[in-house]
This record gives sequence, structure tokens and C-alpha cells, in this order.
Amino acid sequence: MPNEQKSYPHEMLREIYEQPAALRRTLALYVQNGELDPEVAAALASWANKAGEVLIAASGSSRHSGLAAEILLEDLCGLAVDVEYASEYSTRGGVALRSPAVIVISQSGETSDTLAALREAKARGEKVLAITNAASSTMAREADVSMPLAAGVEKAIPATKSFTCQLEVLFLVGLFEAQRLGRMDAAEIGANIARLTALPNAIESQLDGWRSQIETLAHKYSDAKTFLFLGRGIHYAIAREGALKLKEASYVHAEGYPVGELKHGPNALVSDSTPLVVIATVDRTLPDSILRYEKTLQLLTDMRAQGARVIAIANQGDTQVAAIVTDCVEVHPASEYLLPIAEVVPLQLFAYYMALEHGVDVDRPRNLSKAVVEK
Repeated sequence: MPNEQKSYPHEMLREIYEQPAALRRTLALYVQNGELDPEVAAALASWANKAGEVLIAASGSSRHSGLAAEILLEDLCGLAVDVEYASEYSTRGGVALRSPAVIVISQSGETSDTLAALREAKARGEKVLAITNAASSTMAREADVSMPLAAGVEKAIPATKSFTCQLEVLFLVGLFEAQRLGRMDAAEIGANIARLTALPNAIESQLDGWRSQIETLAHKYSDAKTFLFLGRGIHYAIAREGALKLKEASYVHAEGYPVGELKHGPNALVSDSTPLVVIATVDRTLPDSILRYEKTLQLLTDMRAQGARVIAIANQGDTQVAAIVTDCVEVHPASEYLLPIAEVVPLQLFAYYMALEHGVDVDRPRNLSKAVVEK
């Protein structure tokens, strides 16, 4: 049954299920006939910084997509990328000695801190690219270049489909920049577009299975007082996002850390009441991804010896991870820079079902609003 004909008890669950369609719509804005839109390429060329410097300013979930973009833009394009909290960037003051190309990311396009960051960048003479889910928003209008999402209206306060569409557009920015800089040839660009085009179907095929498994896991772990979410490289951003989703949706405390930082303090918290959620996916075609995976396997082995409760997000069919963790949620294999779009979806579902376990109004968490604006 098409998703729009299904009945959902909450908007958050509906919007999780809408992600494949949202990703397809968003992709269609920037890719025609398997190729990058030349008009978008021309607009981004006028935005780019000659020194290859990029600054990303965002808040909340949008900042987490920016953290993922930092890795992919550096790896795919050789750019030098900094990620700032929008609220910090707009109040830093001082003399700007650099003039990077700026990306502001906001679901609503009206978030006050991010809008202030945009205006500060413009006042410094910097070119700004706005990525929002509202093509007519203030940020979209005031930026030099706008790359809107086609996620559709997002009614639940916890961001789901807007987040995955942000990741998709930022990956596309990476392809546009790699093309402009000559870092990828036409064949490699085409291969990446093909991988991105296939991703929504892969996610769609897994949604029902994830939903069933995650509902069971949420009940199993409902007694936990806090969670530590761990990821390496680009997956650290998804660990941060998984922790944020759990906090805002269910009111259960959680923190996101790089995998290698667990033993630098946070491991003191690990106990029956503080389980781990570890992203242990791998791109077998990329040596650096394999190295990160092997180091994550070692940590999981150590955690098993320590008696920790661990939920892992791993590649489908990965028996090595499944053998050394308490519970394993599988995602279809994908490229290193597209895996985050898939692996965040089970974490969204985990936040949703943990909220239900704790009796939270999942669409309207307390003290939160969809756009944080000045009063």
C-alpha cells in the first residue's frame, strides 16, 4: 500500500515513512537524466571560495548534517571545512581574517540564530548558500544561492525527512564541487548519482523490518537511564543525531561521541542502565572505511568483555558484528558517504518507539518548537 494511503498513529512515524519519496523529490530538483543540473552548477560556481574554504553554520539536527558534510566535502572535494554552531558564529565578533564560502542549513529557513549567522556572513562580504525546506523562506531569499529541499511539510517537531534530505543535498553539493574542481570525472559522477538514485528504494524495502525490530528493542531497553551513541568519521554525525532524537522525542538522556573517545572518560558511565548504540557499518570498497570498521570491531569486542549492553547498526549479513553485540540492526550496504542517510532511519524509529514507551506526545515534545525564532 502506498505510504500516503497508510494510517499512522503519529506524524513523526508518517514522516519517517515518507523519507524515500522525499529523497526522490529532492534528487529530482538537482539531477536530470542522470546528470547534475548545469544551472545549479553555475550558481554554485559563483558561490565557491577560491581558496577552497567553507564554513557551515547551523543548529540542532541541521548542524549534525553539517558535521557529515564537513567529512564528505573534505574527502570528495579537498575543501577546508569548519562547522560552527550558528548561535556562536553570529556572536563571536572580532576581525574576520578569512572569507570562506558559507553554508547555512535550517529546516524552516527562519531559525533566528542561523539567520543571524547568514546576515553576519553577508556583512563580511562572504557568499552564502542556504539549504532549507522552505524555498520562499527568509534565508532562501537573502542567500546568494538557495538549494531547497523537497521534503514536504514536516509537522512533527523532531526532524526526520528534512534531515535525510539535507544529507542528500549536501552530498549533491559535494558532487557539484568535485565536478567543478576536477576531482571526479564524468563516469565517477554518474556512478555516484546512480548510487544516490538507488538509495530511496533500499530504504523503503527495509522500513517495515526496521519498524518491527525497533519496536521490540525499545521495549527491551526502556529501563535505560541514558544512552551513549558512538560513530567514527562521517558516522559520528549520525551518532550525534541519534542521541539528539532520543532526547527530544522521549526525554531519555543520550550523548553522541566518536567511537575512539569512549575510553577517554565516558566508559565510566557504561553499565546495565547505560547501554551503547554503535554505528558499525562499512564501505568495503574504501580502505579508510575498513580501517574505521576494524577499530570499531575491536571496541565492540572490548565492550562485550566488559559486559556492556550494545545495539549496533551494521551492514546486512555482517556476522562479525552480530556475534559480539547484544542486538544488531542491519542496513543494506552502501557507499561510505551515503550510508548515513540509511543508518539514521533506524535511530529515528528508536527515538519514536522509546517515546511511546515513556508516554511522551512524540509529535509535540515539551519546551520545543519547529522553528526557534526571536520573540
